[in-house]
Amino acid sequence: MSRANHTVVIDDTTLRDGEQSAGVAFSVDEKLDIASRLDALGVPELEIGVPAMGEEECESIRAVVNSGVNARLLVWSRMCPDDLIACRHLGVQMVDLSIPISDQQIHNKLGKDRGWVLDAIARHVPQALDLGLEVCVGGEDASRADPEFLLRVAEAAQASGARRFRFADTVGIMEPFGVLARVRRLRAAVDLEIEMHAHDDLGLATANSLAAALAGATHLNTTVNGLGERAGNAPLEEVVLGLQQLYGFEVDIDLHDYLALSHRVETAAGRPLSWQKSLVGEGAFTHEAGLHVDGLLKDPLNYQGVNPAQLGRQHRLVLGKHSGTRAVMQAYSDLGLPLTRWEAVLMLAQVRAFVTLAKRPPAPHDLEDLWGQVFHHS
Repeated sequence: MSRANHTVVIDDTTLRDGEQSAGVAFSVDEKLDIASRLDALGVPELEIGVPAMGEEECESIRAVVNSGVNARLLVWSRMCPDDLIACRHLGVQMVDLSIPISDQQIHNKLGKDRGWVLDAIARHVPQALDLGLEVCVGGEDASRADPEFLLRVAEAAQASGARRFRFADTVGIMEPFGVLARVRRLRAAVDLEIEMHAHDDLGLATANSLAAALAGATHLNTTVNGLGERAGNAPLEEVVLGLQQLYGFEVDIDLHDYLALSHRVETAAGRPLSWQKSLVGEGAFTHEAGLHVDGLLKDPLNYQGVNPAQLGRQHRLVLGKHSGTRAVMQAYSDLGLPLTRWEAVLMLAQVRAFVTLAKRPPAPHDLEDLWGQVFHHS
């Protein structure tokens, strides 16, 4: 196992990029609750809004600032004077000044050229510093930027007084080996903090975030449940456990109460989680197959890659088409109806017929009904 040699800071953007998911809109109370729960877990940085959206957004930002959370707070801004002015007097510590750096977006979105981008950085970063804000220069579409220009942008950010550079895989096209190479080059070229912002369009946001950490990134953007635009962002739960379990990074975030936060964001966003969503989905630690259940009952480590207790969860055994007699005997023993192995064989046939028809595992009352039908009890 590779071991970490530096600290990685989680900068969670559930309340900014997570809320930018199509159709999602958090109320002020929901933002306050989510921020409080993230803070209680020990998440050290939160990106909490976009001031240029207007006074209502600014009021929600101030509400989070005044709530007393311990996390450092950031807002997001385009690199233009009007947006920057909206960031004044909010009480946050840092602003992410975002600007496109791929030729695709520089030419076809802004109608500008590379020189204009470098001039904008040189102008606007000092203006933000004059407002008392620390600055992260956000390299929008950095994954499609010319590699040499990417370095020039990072160098310009450092020369202008920025503290951090955000490498944004805006359209989610990166893969871990490419991220490793890009971030290593950035790390060697500048002394800035480097933050990875990964999108999950190819299902690689977590892998790309971990690769960035291995390459020397100091900060990683995440969202609860991976909420975010299109296919979402790097999920907080996956990134934190991946850093800790796979690479030994010391990330001082306690996920034991994470499931409550996951459900809160799921409800507030109106985005139901997949049953098989890693770590937080209902089925993440649910077992049916006979060989797996038998192995788990003998020793959980036989089929445990992640300890569910790290997330305040536990293994759940359900009966179904692929169950074996050991699981049936365990389920009926838990109901106070111990079975012999031969009786378990009879009941297993009933269970398989039930799930084929009902398309769900039998609940305890279903098991009792099936037992009564087989053994002629009411």
